[in-house]
Amino acid sequence: MNTLIPNIEDDIPLPASALEAMPDLTPQEELDMRARTIKLVADLNNKPIEPSAEHMDQARQIAHQMIHNPAHRPEFAKYPNEVMAYLAGMVAQSNCMIVEELSDLKLYVVNKLVAEIENAKDPKARIAALKSLGEVDGVDAFKKRSEVTHKVQSLEEVERELIETLNMLEDQVIDVEVRETGAGLGA
Repeated sequence: MNTLIPNIEDDIPLPASALEAMPDLTPQEELDMRARTIKLVADLNNKPIEPSAEHMDQARQIAHQMIHNPAHRPEFAKYPNEVMAYLAGMVAQSNCMIVEELSDLKLYVVNKLVAEIENAKDPKARIAALKSLGEVDGVDAFKKRSEVTHKVQSLEEVERELIETLNMLEDQVIDVEVRETGAGLGA
């Protein structure tokens, strides 16, 4: 058997260890990478990955920790491959898109609200559905509107209006006589 030695170029620094060569990964990225590797190795060995009930429980516990504390970084290396594969499957299921366009989801919500309004036996449920439908973007039945009018004026017109306003304010100034009281003056 011939030994193959790769052609290594000069002046290219090599990492001291494989750990140093690995980029920093988020827990999601690390889990994806581990799951792909586990799947590839299982496929190459022609061995299916079948998690037991215990493996599934461990995966659920890890998922629970990751959801409730996003800063938590599990030590994936200490878990068996079956746990990692099951966890990756759980994460993949929760990260998929239900609809391709948000407009489809909005249409679904509007249709369900209209159906609820038409079929609700309880008046309170009907009113709640009507209120929710009225708040949908595009329906905007309860949206408070305000209009802003922009008035374009020349510099001379603005100066003239400012002078008129100042003159009007100057005419309204009321002289107030300030009375001095003897308190605090040492009297």
